[in-house]
Amino acid sequence: MSLQTYYQEFEPAPELKDIIQCFWYHKRSVGEEQRCFEVIPDGHTEIIFHFGDRLDLFEDEKLTPLPSPFIMGLQDGPVCFHMKNTLEIIGIRCYPWVLFDLLNIPSGKGIHLPEHPVNQLHPDLNALILCGTIEPAVARIQQYFLELFSQKSFDRILSKAGAAMRAAKGSISVHEVADSSHATLRTLERKFKKSSGQTVKDLRALIRFEQVRNELLLNPDANLAGLAHELGYTDQSHLTREFKRYARITPAAFARKCRHEQ
Repeated sequence: MSLQTYYQEFEPAPELKDIIQCFWYHKRSVGEEQRCFEVIPDGHTEIIFHFGDRLDLFEDEKLTPLPSPFIMGLQDGPVCFHMKNTLEIIGIRCYPWVLFDLLNIPSGKGIHLPEHPVNQLHPDLNALILCGTIEPAVARIQQYFLELFSQKSFDRILSKAGAAMRAAKGSISVHEVADSSHATLRTLERKFKKSSGQTVKDLRALIRFEQVRNELLLNPDANLAGLAHELGYTDQSHLTREFKRYARITPAAFARKCRHEQ
């Protein structure tokens, strides 16, 4: 059986735009043979609900079944998942400086499996997915987060700094990020480390890496020297080093892979 996939994104309500980048739905069918699929890092944290056959994390040469939902924190390298048959996923792609605070759980890298009331959404969502109704499932999640959002207040320093990094696509110095939020760099670093598990410098680098990754996914023939200049890298070699740091392969090799898959 050949790989079959379907993907769709949904815009969040205006009240949630500073917290959630998008909701997304993904359906993947691979047949009875277990297959691996790799997820490349980006500048978001995500809550992942999955339905159908089991989803396993492949790490340290072993498979670990993942509950639904689980949280993917910021990654510093590719993550490998295993599945077979058909899997359906609803994800909530969040800005990393607000998600852990919103859920009131400790931040950190890697995959989190917290006990949290959000877990109670799974049965309702599963029933909707089984009926083939994706939009109501997304609406159910959104309503939950609207209610959660109405009960919380957020750190304006983090919001301003995060907005500045997003607007600049990561091409901004840490001092400029601090200036944009009217905070000292020391204060900003402390707040970001607590809220996302990452430093401002590392998060800025992840956001910039994500721009390169997305461009190559859409256009594998993109000019790397031009991308380096556009995104503020010193030169193409600098872009290649940073890209390899997160993807574990060069951007040229990644582009060839994307070209082949297209």
